[in-house]
Amino acid sequence: MRNPVNMSRDHVQSAGRNGAAAARAALTAEAAAPVPGGAEAPFLELLARGASADAYEQPVLLARAEGRPAEAIAALEQAKLLALRVRAELEGRRRREAELSALFETAHDLAGLRDLDSVLQAIVQRARSLLGTDVAYLSLNDPDRGDTYMRVTEGSVAARFQQLRLGMGEGLGGLVAQTARPYVTDDYFKDGRFQHTNTIDRGVRDEGLVAILGVPLMLGHHVIGVLFAADRRARVFEREQIALLGSFAALAAAAIDSANMLAETRTALAGLERANEIIRDRSAVIERASDVHDRLTELVLRGGGVHDVAAAVSQVLDSTVEFTKAGDAPAQPLEASRAEGHAVRQGDDWIAAVTAGGELLGALVLRGHPGLDPVDQLTLERAAMVTSLLLLARRSAAEAEQRVRGELLDDLLDARDGDPRLLRERASMLHADLDATHVVLAARLDGTAPDADEEAAARRRLWSAASHLAATRHGLAAARDGGTVLLLPLSPGDTATELARRTARQLGTAVHETVTVGASGPVQHLVVHPDTVAAAYAEGRRCLEALRLLGRSGGGAAAEDFGFLGLLLAGDRDIAGFVDRTIGEVVAYDERRGTDLIRTLDAYFTCGMSPARTKDELHVHVNTVAQRLERVARLLGDDWQSPARALEIQLALRLHRLSAQH
Repeated sequence: MRNPVNMSRDHVQSAGRNGAAAARAALTAEAAAPVPGGAEAPFLELLARGASADAYEQPVLLARAEGRPAEAIAALEQAKLLALRVRAELEGRRRREAELSALFETAHDLAGLRDLDSVLQAIVQRARSLLGTDVAYLSLNDPDRGDTYMRVTEGSVAARFQQLRLGMGEGLGGLVAQTARPYVTDDYFKDGRFQHTNTIDRGVRDEGLVAILGVPLMLGHHVIGVLFAADRRARVFEREQIALLGSFAALAAAAIDSANMLAETRTALAGLERANEIIRDRSAVIERASDVHDRLTELVLRGGGVHDVAAAVSQVLDSTVEFTKAGDAPAQPLEASRAEGHAVRQGDDWIAAVTAGGELLGALVLRGHPGLDPVDQLTLERAAMVTSLLLLARRSAAEAEQRVRGELLDDLLDARDGDPRLLRERASMLHADLDATHVVLAARLDGTAPDADEEAAARRRLWSAASHLAATRHGLAAARDGGTVLLLPLSPGDTATELARRTARQLGTAVHETVTVGASGPVQHLVVHPDTVAAAYAEGRRCLEALRLLGRSGGGAAAEDFGFLGLLLAGDRDIAGFVDRTIGEVVAYDERRGTDLIRTLDAYFTCGMSPARTKDELHVHVNTVAQRLERVARLLGDDWQSPARALEIQLALRLHRLSAQH
C-alpha cells in the first residue's frame, strides 16, 4: 500500500493547475499571518483542514524567506515533523477503519445473499479500491472441464484477458491453487517460480499487468478459485495487504459456499413432498442467521467486545456460546477447525476456531447442541470471523496507543520537545496529566534467556505488560536501555517505595518472570523543567542497580530505602566525586600498576578487618595481604582504619562496584 503522504501528494497533483494554485495561495496567506499559538499553530491548522503533505513545507519556507531566527525555524521544523507523524498516524487509522468497514459491509452482503454475481463483484471492487491496484479479478475452477476460468474482473480493459481459460497448474494462479498459499510477484514476466504459457502470457501482456498478488479461495481443504490484485507497474505488496486480500477471499469463498448450499437446498426442495415445511424450516434458520448478523453488526458499530458477540449468538441459537483462549480449548478439534475452516463437533459441543492470517486467537464454543443445523453452523463460523476481526482491531488500536505512549515518554526523557502546551495536549489525548505528581520507574527482567531471540521476546512481553499497566494508571511507558521505563502518577497517601514494589509484583505476574523495579522520588513540573524526567530516570536506574547489587532482585525500592546510600543515589549527588575523594588514589594506583589493592580492601572489610581471614578469601599469603595494606596506608593515610574513615571507604567501595555495573 502506498504511503499516505504520497497518496495525498498524488491527489493534490491531480486536482488541476487552478485548484493547486488557489490552495497554495491560501496556504501562503495563512502561513504569512502572525502565529498566535507558537510554532505548532500553522501545522495544527493544516491537520484540522486535512491539507496535503506538501503544504507542511510552506510555513518553514516562509519563515526562511522572512529571515526569522534560526531557533524559530528549528522549532517550525520540529513541529512540522511531529505534525507529519500525526497526519500519517491518522491516515493509517482511516485506512484501517476503511478496511474493516469494507469487510463488515461485505459480510452484510453475505448475510442477505441473493445474487452471487453481485456479491463477488462487490468483493472484487472493494479489494481493488482498498489495495489501490489497477485491476482485481477472481477465477473459479471448473471441475467438469478440468480448467479454471475468469469469473469476475474489475478495472480490466482487455477482452482476451477477461475471457481467459487456463489449465490447472498453469501460471501464478496455478501455483496458488497447487500450494493453497498466497503468492506475489513484483514482475510477472521475470518470475520463473510458476509455469508460463503462451495463452496466459498473451492475456497478461494485453492487460499490461506487471505486479500480481493471488490468494486462494478455500472450502475446507479444497481450493475452488483464486482472488487476484494486480498493477500495471512494478510494486511490492505488503504483508497487511496480503492478509486483507485473504480476508476478502475468505468472504468470497463463504459467498460461493452459501450460494451452493442454497442451490442444493432448492434442488432438494423441488423433489420433496414436504417442500413447504422444509422451506419454512430453512426460512427460520436463515432468519436466525440474519438476526445474528444484524446483532453482530450493531455490536461492532457500538464498540462491543468478543464476549458480547458470544452472548448475541447464544441468544439467537438458544444455546450457550462462549469465547475461550486458544490454550483453554480442546487442542485436537481446535486444530481441525482451523485446518478445515469450519466448526467441528466435539461430543455435544461445537468448536469454531478464531484465526487471523494463520494465527490462532481462540475459539467460539457452542455448548450442548449435538444436532446443529448447517446454516446455524455457518452462523457460528461467521461469528468466529467477526470475533477475529474485533480482536485484530483491538490489537491494532492497542499497539498504536502503546507506540504513542512510548514516543511521548521518549520525548520527555530526551527533552526533545520543550513546548509545554504541545506536551500537555499529547498527554491529554492519552488521558495522562503531566501536571500531577509522578514517579519514574526503571524495570528490568532478572532471568537470563538461553538465546538472543528468547531474550528479545521476553523484553517485548515486559514492554507490553508495562504499556498495559501505564494505560490503566493513566501513565506512560517505553522500552529503554534493555528494560522498560514507566512514568506513573503518585496517588495521595502512596509512596514511591510502595509504587515500586507494587509495580514489580504486577509486572512479574504478567510476564511470569522475576522483575526488579527501581523508583525515583516524586517529581513535579514535568513540562516546565525538561530535564526533570531524565534526571528522575537516572535515579530510578541507580536504585535498580543497587537492588540487584544487594541481592534483592525481584523487588522494588526507591532511593529513600537505602539510608545514607540512598542520599548518594538520589538527586544530583556527586557520587563519582565522593568515590574519587575517598579511594581515588587506590583506584588510580591499580590502574597504573595492574595491582589488586581495591579487591584486597574489599575482602579485608568483608572479613572483619582480619588479615588472616583475608588471605584465605584472596588465596594469597598473609604477608602479601600485609604488604598490600601497607601500600593502602601510604596512599590513604595512617588513619584509614579509624571508624569514620573506614565507614566512608566501605561506602566508596560499594559505590565503586555499583558504578562498575553500568
